[in-house]
Amino acid sequence: MNSADFRIGVAPFANAPDIALKVIAGQFVGAFHIAADILSPMENPGYAFDSRRGQYNAALILKELETVRGTPRFADYEKVIAVLDVDLFVPIFSYVLGEARLGGTFALVSLYRLENDLQRAAKIALHEYGHLCNLAHCPDGSCLMHFSKGIAELDGLPLDYCRYCSLALQKECSCKRSSREVAPVPLRS
Repeated sequence: MNSADFRIGVAPFANAPDIALKVIAGQFVGAFHIAADILSPMENPGYAFDSRRGQYNAALILKELETVRGTPRFADYEKVIAVLDVDLFVPIFSYVLGEARLGGTFALVSLYRLENDLQRAAKIALHEYGHLCNLAHCPDGSCLMHFSKGIAELDGLPLDYCRYCSLALQKECSCKRSSREVAPVPLRS
């Protein structure tokens, strides 16, 4: 992939609402000046449903997505944000609002517990994108990369990154898009 063609794919599963997809895609355009395309919906990930918990295993979904990484559907995208309207978990937590692997290609955003709050969806998408760009959780409680245990903590986070995380993201973007001017990530003083 040509570094000047860096693109984000926003990939809905099943019945993820269009407005949430548009808001998430719009955040990448607005915050990073990165092109973001909304892809056609994928089938509900029934393979990841855990009937004992009544939830979907986020790790299994990410593992399955990684197996289709090089397919034509995802070939044009450096990173993909998959959006689901199901309850997600990982074995060490009772639920997760999003999930991604550091430096990975795919991230998950669950709308299930967000009470139709699109700003929450945008925060989760940008947080998980940070993980895709190799950012770990930030100790700064006023940074979007700070770990939030639930909705109340998520609501307390701003829709931007601390100075350190902003600079780290700019560096990551400049590595991926070296032939283009890097758009500034919103910074706080």
